[in-house]
Amino acid sequence: MTVMLGGVLASSGMVASSFSRSLSQLYITAGFITGMGMSFSFQASITVLGHYFNYYRTLANALASAGVSMGITLWPLLSRYLLEAFGWRGTFLIFGGVFLHCCICGSVMRPVAPKAESAYPPLNRVPEQGCLLPCGRVVQRYLAFDVFLQNQGYRYYTLGVVWMLMGFTIPHIFLVPFALSHDVEEHKAALLISIIGFSNIFLRPVIGVVAGWSMFAGHRVYLFALAVLLNGLSNFICVISANFSVLVFYCLVYSISMSGIGALLFQVLMDIVPMNRFSSALGLFTVLESFTVLISPPLAGLLLDTTGNFSYVFYMSSSFLISAAFFIGVSFFLLKKKTKLKQMMDRVHDEPTPEKDLNHRYTEELVAQPHSTVTYVTYVTSV
Repeated sequence: MTVMLGGVLASSGMVASSFSRSLSQLYITAGFITGMGMSFSFQASITVLGHYFNYYRTLANALASAGVSMGITLWPLLSRYLLEAFGWRGTFLIFGGVFLHCCICGSVMRPVAPKAESAYPPLNRVPEQGCLLPCGRVVQRYLAFDVFLQNQGYRYYTLGVVWMLMGFTIPHIFLVPFALSHDVEEHKAALLISIIGFSNIFLRPVIGVVAGWSMFAGHRVYLFALAVLLNGLSNFICVISANFSVLVFYCLVYSISMSGIGALLFQVLMDIVPMNRFSSALGLFTVLESFTVLISPPLAGLLLDTTGNFSYVFYMSSSFLISAAFFIGVSFFLLKKKTKLKQMMDRVHDEPTPEKDLNHRYTEELVAQPHSTVTYVTYVTSV
């Protein structure tokens, strides 16, 4: 139902955009209404995907994210053709029809029975005072602030991904202008984005199969950190040379790392957070992501306007990605080490020593029966 509602909102926003007469109206229609509809469809589909699959969940996430790659490949080419053939108003109308297909996708999804159990203890009940406490519970329930405070893995992963997105979105925006500034032909420059999207269609399922192997169970977060690190290092290829053949090689290397990030981003989150709290955890996760996605492009544009050199933009992207990769990897390494040490200490305290074990298993007590001159020996054995 949520996916279908999102499809209706996204379609309505695009159709309303075709009748807009100012940029401020486009902010509301194409920006707010369409964005809200796409958020509904996206979050609901990711959540229900985690409930549908268990053993093949990693592969399912990779195949689902391959649709994003197909859109990256086809959308720029389709948009350019529609703009030339129907103008921007007609293009918005056609996009509205495309987004309406989300209703068809939502209609074939089957609802999942809600689970009553919770992975975290319930909050202490206190008398309600006005609407402040109920509103606070609603916010906490749907944005998982309690999970953020109690689950260290979720906290580290969310902060690392939010920091990563400060640099992850920059190459998508500045790659084509960077190529054009170095005298690459316009159709070749536009082809670079299609190369990235086309490569992702095939690479994401492959990475999903590899990440689903049992040897990576419980360690997929390190694969994700490695993909983020490779993504950051790949940006240095652009700095070395802006020749078209070098940029094609960059797109291929970038596609490998981007496929790893896309295939594992939500799978790692599912590994960290129990599925009965995944929906609310994903809500807070995407809200925090949105701030950095909103801040990153203007910040990179300001850096480009100040320096006039695209190299600094790619340096900026790499610095965020590489630091985020080390933060995620080191944080989870220390967290797992701390967890193993705690489990070891608990086992040491729980396991009795041989002397203590014998004392608990067998004792002798002298028991004097009342009104009797005979003393009995009672053997007490405990299991």
